Amino acid sequence: MTAMPDAPASGLATSSVPAAPSVLDLAPVVPVVTLYDADDAVPLVRALVAGGLPAVEITLRTPAGLDAVRAVTRDVPDAIVGAGTVLTPRQVSGALDAGARFLVSPGCTDGLLTAMLGSGVPVLPGVATASEAMALLERGVGDMKFFPAEAAGGVRYLRSLAAPLPSARFCATGGIDAARAADYLALPNVPCVGGSWMVPADAVRAGDWGRIERLARAAAAAGGTLPGAPEPGPVNSAGAPCR
Repeated sequence: MTAMPDAPASGLATSSVPAAPSVLDLAPVVPVVTLYDADDAVPLVRALVAGGLPAVEITLRTPAGLDAVRAVTRDVPDAIVGAGTVLTPRQVSGALDAGARFLVSPGCTDGLLTAMLGSGVPVLPGVATASEAMALLERGVGDMKFFPAEAAGGVRYLRSLAAPLPSARFCATGGIDAARAADYLALPNVPCVGGSWMVPADAVRAGDWGRIERLARAAAAAGGTLPGAPEPGPVNSAGAPCR
């Protein structure tokens, strides 16, 4: 399993952002998980890890999100669990307290980006346009989330960004399924995709962890993540304000 730095014990780091592994280099496929019952988190993530997907984004879209991150951090040591749908600096602090080892947001504001860059863990701020990507590049952030991928232009749009923004890399997320993932991963500026096709809601409700493990294994094989993930590279540093 690819090593990741431990999350800070609590709060926001006050020092400059250290070199840290990039979320984009952990695995080509990152499951995006939204849970309504935190008790489902541990068996679900164990199934994903067994299927070859160790990096998992648990969203903060529901009240169960932080408890789910906390449970996985405590009970699934082979998982690299991050918090997604991070919208505010307060959620950054809460995610760190819960043990999140990376942070993902659907968009970017000045305050949120500053808090994320001060967190001491790898981050993926969200963008949907070339201007938003350029603003992150001004802050020294080269790795970002492209969301909502399908609605925002999909493969064609990301391909068009590769030449003018060669230092920008994207995790494409939003509307991506098993059939579309390969097209995104074929792009030179998309090292990974995020999606929920391997964690269907009916399987989670039924506690069908065997089915989720099989879907995870198929996703891992399609993304080239078996038997292990690639070595990570350096990421974000702070600079000019995000606009």
